[in-house]
Amino acid sequence: MHTIVQQQKKWFKEGHTRSYEFRKEQLRRIKKMITTFEKPIINALKFDLNKSEFEAYAAEIAFLKTEIDHHLKHLKQWMAPRKVKTPLTHTGSKNYIQKEPYGTVLVIAPWNYPIQLALAPVIGAIAAGNTVIIKPSELTPTVSWVLKKMVEQYFSPHYIAVIEGDKEVTQELLDQPLDYVFFTGSVPVGKIIMEKASKQLIPVTLELGGKSPAIVHKDANIDLAAKRIVWGKYTNAGQTCIAPDYLFVHHEIKASLIKKMKEYIHQFYGDSPLENSDYVKIVNRQHFDRVSAYLEDGTVVAGGGLDENKLMIEPTILDQVSWSDPVMKDEIFGPILPLLTYDNLHEVIGQVNQRPKPLALYYFGENEQDQKEITQSIPYGGGCINDTLYHIINPHLPFGGVGESGIGSYHGESSFYTFTHEKSITKQTTKFDHSFRYPGSSFGLAIIKKIIG
Repeated sequence: MHTIVQQQKKWFKEGHTRSYEFRKEQLRRIKKMITTFEKPIINALKFDLNKSEFEAYAAEIAFLKTEIDHHLKHLKQWMAPRKVKTPLTHTGSKNYIQKEPYGTVLVIAPWNYPIQLALAPVIGAIAAGNTVIIKPSELTPTVSWVLKKMVEQYFSPHYIAVIEGDKEVTQELLDQPLDYVFFTGSVPVGKIIMEKASKQLIPVTLELGGKSPAIVHKDANIDLAAKRIVWGKYTNAGQTCIAPDYLFVHHEIKASLIKKMKEYIHQFYGDSPLENSDYVKIVNRQHFDRVSAYLEDGTVVAGGGLDENKLMIEPTILDQVSWSDPVMKDEIFGPILPLLTYDNLHEVIGQVNQRPKPLALYYFGENEQDQKEITQSIPYGGGCINDTLYHIINPHLPFGGVGESGIGSYHGESSFYTFTHEKSITKQTTKFDHSFRYPGSSFGLAIIKKIIG
């Protein structure tokens, strides 16, 4: 581990990653790697999480290819120095911002989208000119093994390396002289990562989670709201950091919304979701026991079935829950959706704002003033109006949290800038010199007051 870090730092300092041509070629190479290993990736995701080929390709492989294409299209523009204005005090000088990579980056990936969330930050890191160490999740060991094999086949360890292991390995990696740490995972672990990195003043991006609400107002399109909430919540069996974690619904449309959601659960997953060969399982026994315990809260109005042998939980809706129930205390990260009712939007805003800032928020309603009030009155990482999850697919939108839901952002141009230090440079003229700036100048103070005010 120490040797790999030292090799990467040495190789970076030699300047190999600096040129546009090199970075462009590596982006193309990583896309070729993903294409070549497409079948092993899909098979590994099926084995570890029971992901269908459709879900594996759409949510992991296609996402990465789109991200790479976006970087290839704009990289030259992003890399170019950016000129800035010159104030009167700097007359005769040129001022610009130079884009500079940090150095050796550590990407710590989670298990829920173990290919996408391992490689999406890497795309930004190599586009910005860094070397990278990837630490995959030990909870998806087959995917981790495939990831290591594919990276080893296409890249030298002094440039991109995969180091497997448990949390002890992660802690040991964080003791290395890294230049940047990018972590995706839970809030408790994020706090540990930030504490460890702070001891060496290593900058971090933390992509965390939290309880992301979906709010359905009385003027919403009930059918589309139900369809899009069911899709957003139960994709990957709810094991998505931006999945709707709970549902706030206006009391006047509650019954009709639940009815429609039941219809779409049936349409998407069949009569017996636990027998659906494409329905994703819970990652391990520990998480299965944690999520299934939430079924004791409230009243099950849809789903609720379990298969302990397959580690599967049916798409479930819980009614009659309160903020004091365990299901409303922590992020669920599973296919259980608790439901709260409200009378007016001010009540919703007040209750959401009493809790930590969520990673995502989804509002369903047609009135533009209500949409504006929700988006401006509640702080959250990002989200959608009249949809779920879809904001994450747009490479022009930065993705990240705020407060407890995360620090920093990435995707598209934001990925490039996350892994780039913007170096400010003033190139001063030698053709003349401003005497007013120096001690003893007769008119220095008067000139400064006149220029600055």
